[in-house]
Amino acid sequence: MKIDARSTSRTLAEIGKWRGVLLYGDDFGLIRERAAHCVRQVAESLDDPFRVALLDQEQHGRVEEETGALSLIGGRRVVWVRDAQDTLLSRVTAALAIESDTLLVIEAPGLASRAKLRAALDAHPKIASIGCYPDEGRSLIASLTDLFRDASVAIDRDALFWLSSVLGADRAAVRSEVEKLILYAGEGGKLSLDDVQECIGDSASATLDDATNAAMAGERALADMALERALADGLSPIALARACLSLMTRLQRVLVSMDEGKSRQEAIKALRPPVFFKRMDSFTKALERWDKAGLGRACEAVQGFELACKQTGCPDLALSRRLIAQLCLGPRSFQR
Repeated sequence: MKIDARSTSRTLAEIGKWRGVLLYGDDFGLIRERAAHCVRQVAESLDDPFRVALLDQEQHGRVEEETGALSLIGGRRVVWVRDAQDTLLSRVTAALAIESDTLLVIEAPGLASRAKLRAALDAHPKIASIGCYPDEGRSLIASLTDLFRDASVAIDRDALFWLSSVLGADRAAVRSEVEKLILYAGEGGKLSLDDVQECIGDSASATLDDATNAAMAGERALADMALERALADGLSPIALARACLSLMTRLQRVLVSMDEGKSRQEAIKALRPPVFFKRMDSFTKALERWDKAGLGRACEAVQGFELACKQTGCPDLALSRRLIAQLCLGPRSFQR
């Protein structure tokens, strides 16, 4: 059964009521985080060999066998499947036909919307099918707020907005930076803007946003350097696409507001989250280089880049470098 975004938290909290869960989408970190949550909910551990069977792609042939196995020490078992694609559909169908209370947790990052596995499990009444996509804008701010609240750490509003503007979209990277800040503040502590910038200022300079902002502004040397640092940190090309689309959408909003009669300064000031002050120069340069038609063509190209990166055997790192180079050249590199 396909779960909408508003019901996701409740479904994950009650995952024990389901026979299985399919986690798909572009945020690999969020998929892994939610999968681990589901496993803990039922098996009370991630590495209990009697209650948790972790199956990588080479072990997908054991799905039915592990689903039908019994726990030698009692308690409900979990079969945790990673890197699922359409080739797994027949095995999952057979596993669900077995009389068992084993929970099936399926990670399927990058699974296409028209994939047979997704279509089948979206329609299955005992499977929770949950999309996992990068947080952006208000959604990212809400996620950050929840993470700090759960850790009993307060954060100033301007610090929260700054943090949302410099973090990338990948959930694993976001959580890593937040955990660093929570450790710095301590339980019951409070974070100011100065605290946050002191803690993650250096790491923030290597984010995808630095690469995309510099590229859109035509600053080739800065864009290449930021991209290479991000690649060295394990950049997901899908996250690069999302970061590009997010920035392009914000630029389009400003241009639309200007067409409606607002000054450039007023239009930029109305953006939420606000433009980080250290990126204001590059954001302004990008506005001067791009028009709405050029941004539209660039968005189509980025969507094509994202689709290509989801294909097996795609040279995604090379395509990432080419995309940044094209953005640096500006609208003329996206002529039809």
